[in-house]
Amino acid sequence: MGLLARIRKEWFIIGIVVVILSAKLQPSFGVKGGPLRPEYTVSYVAVSVIFFNSGLSLKSEELTSAVLHFRLHLLVQSFTLIFFPLAVWLLLKLLALTAINPWLLKGLQTVGCMPPPVSSAVILTKAVGGNEAAAIFNSAFGSFLGIVVTPVLLLLFLGSSSSVPFSSIFSQLFMTVVVPLLLGQLCRRFLRESLERRKLPFGTVSSFILLLIIYTTFCDTFSSPDVELEPTSLLVVVLTIFSIQLSFMLILFLFTRRSGSGFTPADTVAILFCSTHKSLTLGIPMLKIVFSGYQQLSVMSVPLLIYHPAQILLGSLLVPSFKAWMTSRQKSRVLLQ
Repeated sequence: MGLLARIRKEWFIIGIVVVILSAKLQPSFGVKGGPLRPEYTVSYVAVSVIFFNSGLSLKSEELTSAVLHFRLHLLVQSFTLIFFPLAVWLLLKLLALTAINPWLLKGLQTVGCMPPPVSSAVILTKAVGGNEAAAIFNSAFGSFLGIVVTPVLLLLFLGSSSSVPFSSIFSQLFMTVVVPLLLGQLCRRFLRESLERRKLPFGTVSSFILLLIIYTTFCDTFSSPDVELEPTSLLVVVLTIFSIQLSFMLILFLFTRRSGSGFTPADTVAILFCSTHKSLTLGIPMLKIVFSGYQQLSVMSVPLLIYHPAQILLGSLLVPSFKAWMTSRQKSRVLLQ
Protein backbone atom coordinates (compact mmCIF):
# COMPACT_ATOMS: atom_id res chain seq x y z
CA MET A 1 0.00 0.00 0.00
CA GLY A 2 1.41 3.39 -1.07
CA LEU A 3 1.88 6.36 1.26
CA LEU A 4 -1.09 8.33 -0.11
CA ALA A 5 -3.35 5.28 0.11
CA ARG A 6 -2.23 4.72 3.71
CA ILE A 7 -2.90 8.39 4.56
CA ARG A 8 -6.38 8.19 3.01
CA LYS A 9 -7.14 5.05 4.99
CA GLU A 10 -5.83 6.35 8.32
CA TRP A 11 -6.73 10.03 7.87
CA PHE A 12 -8.84 10.20 11.03
CA ILE A 13 -6.06 8.89 13.31
CA ILE A 14 -3.65 11.35 11.63
CA GLY A 15 -6.28 14.06 12.11
CA ILE A 16 -6.42 13.39 15.87
CA VAL A 17 -2.64 13.89 16.11
CA VAL A 18 -2.82 17.08 13.99
CA VAL A 19 -5.62 18.72 16.02
CA ILE A 20 -3.92 17.88 19.33
CA LEU A 21 -0.66 19.43 18.07
CA SER A 22 -2.59 22.47 16.79
CA ALA A 23 -4.24 22.86 20.19
CA LYS A 24 -0.80 22.70 21.81
CA LEU A 25 0.62 25.39 19.49
CA GLN A 26 -2.37 27.77 19.61
CA PRO A 27 -4.76 26.91 22.46
CA SER A 28 -6.25 30.42 22.72
CA PHE A 29 -8.22 30.02 19.46
CA GLY A 30 -10.34 27.09 20.63
CA VAL A 31 -10.44 27.75 24.36
CA LYS A 32 -13.72 28.55 26.10
CA GLY A 33 -14.44 32.23 25.49
CA GLY A 34 -12.00 32.33 22.52
CA PRO A 35 -12.73 33.23 18.87
CA LEU A 36 -14.24 29.80 18.13
CA ARG A 37 -16.71 30.10 21.04
CA PRO A 38 -16.78 26.33 21.71
CA GLU A 39 -19.23 26.77 24.61
CA TYR A 40 -21.85 27.34 21.90
CA THR A 41 -20.45 26.07 18.57
CA VAL A 42 -19.23 22.76 20.03
CA SER A 43 -21.39 22.11 23.10
CA TYR A 44 -24.62 22.66 21.19
CA VAL A 45 -24.19 22.98 17.41
CA ALA A 46 -21.43 20.40 16.75
CA VAL A 47 -22.83 17.76 19.14
CA SER A 48 -26.35 18.19 17.70
CA VAL A 49 -25.05 17.82 14.14
CA ILE A 50 -23.19 14.61 15.04
CA PHE A 51 -26.32 12.97 16.44
CA PHE A 52 -28.59 14.27 13.68
CA ASN A 53 -26.11 12.78 11.23
CA SER A 54 -26.16 9.49 13.19
CA GLY A 55 -29.94 9.40 13.08
CA LEU A 56 -29.95 10.12 9.36
CA SER A 57 -27.42 7.36 8.59
CA LEU A 58 -28.58 4.67 11.04
CA LYS A 59 -30.36 1.92 9.11
CA SER A 60 -32.91 1.07 11.78
CA GLU A 61 -35.03 -0.68 9.13
CA GLU A 62 -32.36 -3.41 8.95
CA LEU A 63 -32.70 -4.28 12.63
CA THR A 64 -35.84 -6.41 12.17
CA SER A 65 -33.85 -9.18 10.47
CA ALA A 66 -31.90 -9.88 13.68
CA VAL A 67 -34.31 -8.76 16.39
CA LEU A 68 -35.43 -12.27 17.47
CA HIS A 69 -31.98 -13.53 18.52
CA PHE A 70 -32.69 -12.50 22.13
CA ARG A 71 -29.95 -14.50 23.87
CA LEU A 72 -27.24 -13.00 21.68
CA HIS A 73 -28.54 -9.44 22.18
CA LEU A 74 -28.89 -9.92 25.93
CA LEU A 75 -25.30 -11.20 26.17
CA VAL A 76 -23.84 -8.33 24.12
CA GLN A 77 -25.74 -5.51 25.84
CA SER A 78 -25.32 -6.85 29.39
CA PHE A 79 -21.60 -7.47 28.80
CA THR A 80 -21.10 -4.01 27.27
CA LEU A 81 -23.10 -1.94 29.74
CA ILE A 82 -22.94 -4.00 32.96
CA PHE A 83 -19.99 -6.42 33.08
CA PHE A 84 -17.51 -4.16 31.23
CA PRO A 85 -17.87 -1.04 33.45
CA LEU A 86 -17.95 -3.15 36.63
CA ALA A 87 -14.85 -5.11 35.65
CA VAL A 88 -12.98 -1.90 34.79
CA TRP A 89 -14.09 -0.37 38.10
CA LEU A 90 -12.59 -3.32 39.99
CA LEU A 91 -9.38 -3.15 37.96
CA LEU A 92 -9.05 0.57 38.70
CA LYS A 93 -9.22 -0.14 42.43
CA LEU A 94 -5.88 -1.91 41.97
CA LEU A 95 -4.40 0.67 39.58
CA ALA A 96 -5.34 3.45 42.02
CA LEU A 97 -2.66 2.08 44.37
CA THR A 98 0.00 3.00 41.77
CA ALA A 99 1.33 6.42 40.76
CA ILE A 100 -0.76 6.61 37.56
CA ASN A 101 -2.45 9.95 36.88
CA PRO A 102 -5.86 9.62 38.60
CA TRP A 103 -7.58 11.50 35.76
CA LEU A 104 -6.34 8.91 33.27
CA LEU A 105 -7.85 6.25 35.53
CA LYS A 106 -11.16 8.14 35.48
CA GLY A 107 -10.80 8.18 31.71
CA LEU A 108 -10.46 4.38 31.68
CA GLN A 109 -13.70 4.18 33.64
CA THR A 110 -15.44 6.37 31.04
CA VAL A 111 -14.30 3.90 28.35
CA GLY A 112 -16.01 1.10 30.26
CA CYS A 113 -19.28 3.07 30.37
CA MET A 114 -19.46 3.73 26.62
CA PRO A 115 -21.91 1.99 24.23
CA PRO A 116 -20.71 0.02 21.18
CA PRO A 117 -19.79 1.98 18.02
CA VAL A 118 -22.14 2.14 15.05
CA SER A 119 -19.63 1.02 12.43
CA SER A 120 -16.32 -0.65 13.40
CA ALA A 121 -17.79 -3.82 14.96
CA VAL A 122 -20.06 -4.28 11.93
CA ILE A 123 -17.20 -3.78 9.45
CA LEU A 124 -14.93 -6.29 11.22
CA THR A 125 -17.74 -8.84 11.65
CA LYS A 126 -18.49 -8.59 7.93
CA ALA A 127 -14.78 -8.91 7.05
CA VAL A 128 -14.56 -12.20 8.96
CA GLY A 129 -17.87 -13.54 7.64
CA GLY A 130 -19.66 -13.42 11.01
CA ASN A 131 -23.30 -12.69 11.82
CA GLU A 132 -23.51 -9.24 10.23
CA ALA A 133 -27.25 -8.78 10.94
CA ALA A 134 -26.65 -9.37 14.67
CA ALA A 135 -23.72 -6.94 14.62
CA ILE A 136 -25.86 -4.27 12.94
CA PHE A 137 -28.67 -4.75 15.45
CA ASN A 138 -26.44 -4.64 18.53
CA SER A 139 -24.40 -1.67 17.32
CA ALA A 140 -27.53 0.34 16.52
CA PHE A 141 -29.54 -0.78 19.56
CA GLY A 142 -26.53 -0.28 21.83
CA SER A 143 -26.14 3.28 20.50
CA PHE A 144 -29.78 4.08 21.27
CA LEU A 145 -29.51 2.40 24.69
CA GLY A 146 -26.27 4.21 25.42
CA ILE A 147 -27.93 7.61 25.11
CA VAL A 148 -29.79 6.83 28.36
CA VAL A 149 -27.56 4.27 30.08
CA THR A 150 -24.09 5.78 29.47
CA PRO A 151 -24.74 9.14 31.21
CA VAL A 152 -26.26 7.25 34.17
CA LEU A 153 -23.18 4.99 34.37
CA LEU A 154 -20.82 7.97 34.13
CA LEU A 155 -22.63 9.76 36.94
CA LEU A 156 -22.84 6.55 38.98
CA PHE A 157 -19.13 5.67 38.75
CA LEU A 158 -17.58 9.14 38.56
CA GLY A 159 -20.13 11.75 39.63
CA SER A 160 -20.56 15.03 37.77
CA SER A 161 -19.23 18.54 38.00
CA SER A 162 -20.66 20.26 41.08
CA SER A 163 -21.48 23.27 38.91
CA VAL A 164 -23.75 21.23 36.63
CA PRO A 165 -26.85 19.74 38.31
CA PHE A 166 -28.18 16.32 37.31
CA SER A 167 -31.35 17.77 35.72
CA SER A 168 -29.32 20.23 33.63
CA ILE A 169 -27.10 17.44 32.29
CA PHE A 170 -30.05 15.38 31.13
CA SER A 171 -31.91 18.33 29.66
CA GLN A 172 -28.81 19.19 27.58
CA LEU A 173 -28.42 15.52 26.62
CA PHE A 174 -32.06 15.44 25.54
CA MET A 175 -31.80 18.60 23.41
CA THR A 176 -28.40 17.88 21.83
CA VAL A 177 -28.52 14.06 21.57
CA VAL A 178 -32.04 12.60 21.69
CA VAL A 179 -33.89 15.29 19.71
CA PRO A 180 -31.34 15.50 16.83
CA LEU A 181 -31.15 11.67 16.68
CA LEU A 182 -34.94 11.33 16.44
CA LEU A 183 -35.12 14.15 13.87
CA GLY A 184 -32.45 12.36 11.83
CA GLN A 185 -34.45 9.13 11.93
CA LEU A 186 -37.63 11.01 10.97
CA CYS A 187 -35.89 12.61 7.98
CA ARG A 188 -34.47 9.23 6.98
CA ARG A 189 -37.99 7.81 6.89
CA PHE A 190 -38.91 10.23 4.11
CA LEU A 191 -35.53 10.42 2.36
CA ARG A 192 -34.42 6.76 2.58
CA GLU A 193 -34.32 6.00 -1.15
CA SER A 194 -32.51 9.25 -1.98
CA LEU A 195 -29.97 8.73 0.82
CA GLU A 196 -29.18 5.16 -0.23
CA ARG A 197 -28.88 6.15 -3.90
CA ARG A 198 -26.50 9.05 -3.28
CA LYS A 199 -24.33 7.28 -0.66
CA LEU A 200 -23.60 10.45 1.31
CA PRO A 201 -20.41 10.43 3.45
CA PHE A 202 -22.11 10.40 6.86
CA GLY A 203 -19.11 8.86 8.61
CA THR A 204 -16.71 11.46 7.19
CA VAL A 205 -18.94 14.35 8.28
CA SER A 206 -19.17 13.01 11.86
CA SER A 207 -15.41 12.40 11.94
CA PHE A 208 -14.61 16.01 10.94
CA ILE A 209 -16.96 17.37 13.61
CA LEU A 210 -15.42 14.98 16.13
CA LEU A 211 -11.97 16.37 15.31
CA LEU A 212 -13.32 19.85 16.09
CA ILE A 213 -14.58 18.64 19.48
CA ILE A 214 -11.23 16.97 20.25
CA TYR A 215 -9.39 20.16 19.21
CA THR A 216 -11.40 22.45 21.53
CA THR A 217 -11.17 19.95 24.39
CA PHE A 218 -7.36 19.94 24.19
CA CYS A 219 -7.26 23.73 23.79
CA ASP A 220 -8.80 23.95 27.27
CA THR A 221 -6.16 21.54 28.56
CA PHE A 222 -3.11 23.24 27.07
CA SER A 223 -4.31 26.68 28.19
CA SER A 224 -4.11 25.44 31.79
CA PRO A 225 -0.58 25.18 33.24
CA ASP A 226 -1.74 22.69 35.87
CA VAL A 227 -2.41 19.82 33.46
CA GLU A 228 0.45 17.36 32.93
CA LEU A 229 0.65 13.86 31.44
CA GLU A 230 3.49 11.58 32.48
CA PRO A 231 4.80 9.20 29.77
CA THR A 232 4.80 6.31 32.26
CA SER A 233 1.10 6.78 33.02
CA LEU A 234 0.29 6.89 29.30
CA LEU A 235 2.27 3.70 28.65
CA VAL A 236 0.45 1.87 31.45
CA VAL A 237 -2.91 3.05 30.06
CA VAL A 238 -2.03 1.79 26.56
CA LEU A 239 -0.96 -1.62 27.91
CA THR A 240 -4.08 -1.78 30.10
CA ILE A 241 -6.34 -1.03 27.12
CA PHE A 242 -4.85 -3.81 24.98
CA SER A 243 -4.96 -6.21 27.96
CA ILE A 244 -8.64 -5.41 28.59
CA GLN A 245 -9.57 -6.00 24.95
CA LEU A 246 -7.67 -9.26 24.64
CA SER A 247 -8.81 -10.70 27.98
CA PHE A 248 -12.47 -9.78 27.39
CA MET A 249 -12.40 -11.28 23.90
CA LEU A 250 -10.91 -14.48 25.35
CA ILE A 251 -13.62 -14.65 28.06
CA LEU A 252 -16.37 -14.18 25.47
CA PHE A 253 -14.81 -16.72 23.09
CA LEU A 254 -14.62 -19.38 25.80
CA PHE A 255 -18.15 -18.60 26.99
CA THR A 256 -19.77 -18.72 23.55
CA ARG A 257 -17.84 -21.82 22.40
CA ARG A 258 -18.61 -23.94 25.45
CA SER A 259 -20.72 -27.04 24.92
CA GLY A 260 -24.44 -26.26 24.72
CA SER A 261 -24.01 -22.48 24.40
CA GLY A 262 -26.29 -22.40 21.37
CA PHE A 263 -24.13 -19.86 19.53
CA THR A 264 -22.77 -20.51 16.04
CA PRO A 265 -19.20 -19.51 15.05
CA ALA A 266 -20.73 -16.58 13.11
CA ASP A 267 -22.55 -15.48 16.30
CA THR A 268 -19.31 -15.70 18.28
CA VAL A 269 -17.53 -13.33 15.90
CA ALA A 270 -20.32 -10.74 16.17
CA ILE A 271 -20.42 -11.07 19.97
CA LEU A 272 -16.65 -10.62 20.32
CA PHE A 273 -16.50 -7.41 18.30
CA CYS A 274 -19.77 -5.84 19.48
CA SER A 275 -19.12 -6.53 23.18
CA THR A 276 -15.56 -5.19 23.33
CA HIS A 277 -15.73 -2.17 21.01
CA LYS A 278 -16.56 1.28 22.38
CA SER A 279 -17.91 4.34 20.59
CA LEU A 280 -15.69 7.40 20.23
CA THR A 281 -18.32 9.24 18.15
CA LEU A 282 -20.90 9.03 20.94
CA GLY A 283 -18.38 9.07 23.79
CA ILE A 284 -16.54 12.36 23.28
CA PRO A 285 -19.71 14.51 22.94
CA MET A 286 -21.25 12.82 26.01
CA LEU A 287 -18.12 13.48 28.08
CA LYS A 288 -18.25 17.10 26.91
CA ILE A 289 -21.80 17.41 28.24
CA VAL A 290 -21.64 15.34 31.43
CA PHE A 291 -18.28 16.71 32.61
CA SER A 292 -18.67 20.28 31.41
CA GLY A 293 -16.54 22.52 33.61
CA TYR A 294 -13.88 19.89 34.37
CA GLN A 295 -10.44 21.38 33.73
CA GLN A 296 -9.06 17.86 33.29
CA LEU A 297 -11.70 16.82 30.71
CA SER A 298 -9.18 16.27 27.91
CA VAL A 299 -7.02 14.07 30.16
CA MET A 300 -10.12 11.99 30.92
CA SER A 301 -10.76 11.66 27.17
CA VAL A 302 -7.24 10.33 26.41
CA PRO A 303 -8.02 6.63 27.18
CA LEU A 304 -11.05 6.79 24.85
CA LEU A 305 -8.91 8.39 22.13
CA ILE A 306 -6.41 5.53 22.57
CA TYR A 307 -9.09 2.83 22.79
CA HIS A 308 -10.63 3.79 19.43
CA PRO A 309 -7.57 3.10 17.20
CA ALA A 310 -6.52 0.21 19.48
CA GLN A 311 -9.78 -1.68 18.92
CA ILE A 312 -9.57 -1.16 15.14
CA LEU A 313 -5.88 -2.19 15.04
CA LEU A 314 -6.41 -5.28 17.20
CA GLY A 315 -9.58 -6.24 15.33
CA SER A 316 -7.86 -5.89 11.96
CA LEU A 317 -4.93 -8.03 13.13
CA LEU A 318 -7.33 -10.73 14.32
CA VAL A 319 -9.41 -10.85 11.10
CA PRO A 320 -7.17 -13.42 9.31
CA SER A 321 -7.10 -15.69 12.40
CA PHE A 322 -10.88 -15.51 12.83
CA LYS A 323 -11.36 -16.17 9.10
CA ALA A 324 -9.17 -19.28 9.31
CA TRP A 325 -11.06 -20.45 12.41
CA MET A 326 -14.43 -19.89 10.69
CA THR A 327 -13.24 -21.87 7.65
CA SER A 328 -12.02 -24.78 9.79
CA ARG A 329 -15.34 -24.87 11.68
CA GLN A 330 -17.27 -24.93 8.41
CA LYS A 331 -15.09 -27.78 7.09
CA SER A 332 -15.60 -29.73 10.32
CA ARG A 333 -19.36 -29.29 10.02
CA VAL A 334 -19.30 -30.56 6.41
CA LEU A 335 -17.25 -33.63 7.41
CA LEU A 336 -19.66 -34.41 10.26
CA GLN A 337 -22.58 -34.28 7.85
